[in-house]
Amino acid sequence: MSIAILQFCPFYKNVEASMQKANQLLSEAQFMRQLDWLVLPEMAFTGYNFQSVEAITPVLEPANTGPTTQWAQNTARHLNCVVTVGYPEIDQTVSPPRNYNSLVTVLHDGTIHSNYRKSFLYYHDETWAKEGHERVNSPGSYADPFHHSLLGHLGTVSMGICMDLNNYKFLAPFELKEFANAALLHGSKYVCLSMAWLSALQLEELREQPREPDGATLNYWLTRLDPLIRSNRRDPFYVILANRTGVEGIIGYAGTSCVMRIHEGRVAIFDMMGRAEEGLLHVDTAGRPKYFMQPNALLSG
Repeated sequence: MSIAILQFCPFYKNVEASMQKANQLLSEAQFMRQLDWLVLPEMAFTGYNFQSVEAITPVLEPANTGPTTQWAQNTARHLNCVVTVGYPEIDQTVSPPRNYNSLVTVLHDGTIHSNYRKSFLYYHDETWAKEGHERVNSPGSYADPFHHSLLGHLGTVSMGICMDLNNYKFLAPFELKEFANAALLHGSKYVCLSMAWLSALQLEELREQPREPDGATLNYWLTRLDPLIRSNRRDPFYVILANRTGVEGIIGYAGTSCVMRIHEGRVAIFDMMGRAEEGLLHVDTAGRPKYFMQPNALLSG
């Protein structure tokens, strides 16, 4: 399977400029074979750090017809592949309108496959967005709110957005590992998360060695994916973690986008981006991974 992640820093609140940047990065990429799935970060073209409803309102988009969905449809047709990309949604079919942090997936012919709304909101989301699923309840009364479906020839997929990987509101028991357990329960072959994941590194550290992954972030992601690692399933899981990079104000993003295979307790990473690197990560899951993970260590293959 040929999978690509477009990791970049968008122009804050400038959707058109961000799309032009994404198009340029795609045009510079050398595709070694037909692409099956292209995944972009959470709120890929608007930026992420919005402090109020008023701040984000100018870039809210309707589902199915907004500029991000149109970009995904055009790109899917052009590359003849599935495209998944995040955007801030406004639902004007209800009164009053509701806002969501959403993820649209478009098939190779431009048909909209799904529009998933983020279930577990991060602090920045809570300033403007609603939870995307009514079954999210109080900590300890967990019900699966995530997206699981058959995605064409790719097979069964589980999709989430960034904070979905964490415990609900950071209040639910850490060991629930809701998203990973939901993917395990549904028997998904592919597990995909579109992200705007922050880094704990200082901004100076992010700018230094931009091609180096954020190791602490990667290890944390694996901690949250532990149910997949501990699974005795015969078939492997393929995990796509599509993060953004760059800085917004005093907030820095962790980059480190990667595609990995989890099988029989072992984690193999086909390839990954650096913490401050922009560009297209393109992997073939039939190929040999570049890295093999041990606890708190990354070994080259």
